[in-house]
Amino acid sequence: MEDASPATFRPTGRQALARGLYLGSLASVAGVAGAVLAAALLGGEDWVWVTAAFAPAPAGGVLGLLIGRRTGTQLSARGIRTLSAFAGDGLAPWGDVVDMRAERRGGRTVVSVYLDGGASVQLHAPYSGGFFAADPQFESKMYALSHIWRSHRFGGLPG
Repeated sequence: MEDASPATFRPTGRQALARGLYLGSLASVAGVAGAVLAAALLGGEDWVWVTAAFAPAPAGGVLGLLIGRRTGTQLSARGIRTLSAFAGDGLAPWGDVVDMRAERRGGRTVVSVYLDGGASVQLHAPYSGGFFAADPQFESKMYALSHIWRSHRFGGLPG
């Protein structure tokens, strides 16, 4: 019998955009600091300030949409795989997963997976938080994750 296609959970488009804007805003602060340093040392042009202050945030938003939607969590017959655009993907086989729960971390509710050796892994998605980080379907996604884990942990799907 062939395995079913894996279930994949990714940040929503709004969450990816918000993450990119946040990181772009941080880059804007760094850009302004660099522009101040460049102006002090070299004498600056007005366009340098404008570019350093305003270009990184929209660029970060676009990159957030492109890259942020590539991160996530994939559940298959082999286990839980965390997907990342930059870091290597990690796989936790179902036999190693002893608990899965929603937890508050900072301003977000995230899914944490506890492994047999005592380690815990925070999944990249789904998550929910305030404002742009809110995911109205978080609870149903958490239920689906829990259902899939329990079916692998305790054997078979409930009838």
